[in-house]
Amino acid sequence: MSTPRARLAILASGGGSNLQAILDHLRSLGAASPAEVVLVISDRAAAGALDRARAAGIAAVHLPASASHTLAALLEAQDITHIALAGYLRLVPAEVITAFAGRIVNIHPALLPAFGGPGMYGRHVHEAVLASGARVSGATAHFVDTRYDEGAIIAQSPVPVHADDTPATLAARVLAAEHQLYPRVVAALCAGTLSLGSDGTVRGAPPVS
Repeated sequence: MSTPRARLAILASGGGSNLQAILDHLRSLGAASPAEVVLVISDRAAAGALDRARAAGIAAVHLPASASHTLAALLEAQDITHIALAGYLRLVPAEVITAFAGRIVNIHPALLPAFGGPGMYGRHVHEAVLASGARVSGATAHFVDTRYDEGAIIAQSPVPVHADDTPATLAARVLAAEHQLYPRVVAALCAGTLSLGSDGTVRGAPPVS
């Protein structure tokens, strides 16, 4: 008997390009796909991620920050088994982190633990990287805990920082790395080949290609 597919929720605040990358990757796996995206939630009513979800026939929910206390019930109502944050700018409620321990992941546009934490998102990250003089940046996939960007690191994809980079050109290069890395991390998590041990160590790894 085949293993049931994971029921995946994506939380996003922006355009949803990582959501699209996940959808495309899972679709490419066909019958072997370990998960189905069944719910997309955004704290912003006009988020492109919600439009992408609707276009794909996926339940799309606007959950404003003022209603974040209802997130756990919403996930339970949809029988969600795993969560992927994809450009979600809100701190996930602690009760959700606890309920989905080891089953909730995020992608960050820098090489953590550098350039992470409160306020370090989007353009702010790339501006900080350039201001530091770093020669390498990249994408980091990590498990989510109750603090911004401090969960156990799963995998990283480095990209070069060019002397003539702007925040926009660096962002584009890092985003391309995210789109390659993150869907594979999410698939591995949902397939059970990637997990978080009770001691906080990451077990298994996503394929790199």
